[in-house]
Amino acid sequence: MAREVPDAAAVVAYFRRLQDDICRRLAELDPTAKFVEERWKYAAEKKSAGGGGHTRALIGGEVFEKGGVNFSNIHSPALPASASLRRAEVSGKPMSAAGVSVVLHPLNPYVPCCHMNARFFLAAARGETPIWWFGGGYDLTPCYPYPQDCIAWHRAAKRACDPFGAGQYARFKKWCDEYFYLPHRGETRGVGGLFFDDYCAGGFAQAFAFTRAIADSFIAAYRPIVERRRHTPYTAREKKFQEYRRGRYVEFNLAYDRGTRFGLESGGRAESILMSLPPTARWRYAARGDCDADAQKLAPYLQPRDWLNE
Repeated sequence: MAREVPDAAAVVAYFRRLQDDICRRLAELDPTAKFVEERWKYAAEKKSAGGGGHTRALIGGEVFEKGGVNFSNIHSPALPASASLRRAEVSGKPMSAAGVSVVLHPLNPYVPCCHMNARFFLAAARGETPIWWFGGGYDLTPCYPYPQDCIAWHRAAKRACDPFGAGQYARFKKWCDEYFYLPHRGETRGVGGLFFDDYCAGGFAQAFAFTRAIADSFIAAYRPIVERRRHTPYTAREKKFQEYRRGRYVEFNLAYDRGTRFGLESGGRAESILMSLPPTARWRYAARGDCDADAQKLAPYLQPRDWLNE
């Protein structure tokens, strides 16, 4: 965390442009999908709280069964517990938070689900130098993974990180593997990508540039994978397995994801926070059935791997 005075207005302006750009590119990728948009105000009943957001939910497409690209910019008298748990010095301080979050659940089981998030936090009492940090990253969650796609995804992540230091990709790839992990299942959520938090390395300008580089590389990394797999034939059996794997996605987001906890604890808009959940999911007791073979093929991909040297 840093105590330099940041240009919060520039960050908010960038996040607004980022939301517009991602939505435009998704509309190009799936012209049949419909964006349902809603602007909302944050915690109007709380004294000294304010701000709001712009939710853009993507539904009913030939490529994306459900998705969302959300922008938020809120301020509150105090950080919620999920944001100050490891930061005793900011506990109880007034805070502002801005960000863009993206989750896409494709219709075709051969197209992987994906997630991207970029966020900025600032905490300070009146007259104090603000404490600020960035966070974010992206990860890929396939049901039917292809090594070609996994390698391309991680190469794109490394290209985005490389201008900021030779060790950045390895550091944040490892953090992603560790963060998007379901301990009760003994598996990662997917094939990983990047995750970073509490990031203020090199000062505000450098940290902001790094966050932009990661967020701006997201669609460029994901789009070729979608285009390669979107027309792959599938049956009801593959769709059933997709719903089974979506159940694991739900387990992570509701049981472990810090972003979900932050949103709910801070009094955010529940519909926007839970946008990340898939439209359908299923759970099977004792996990026996006609999807076992698919689960066995997927299992080796749900452990950390060095994708750049595959």
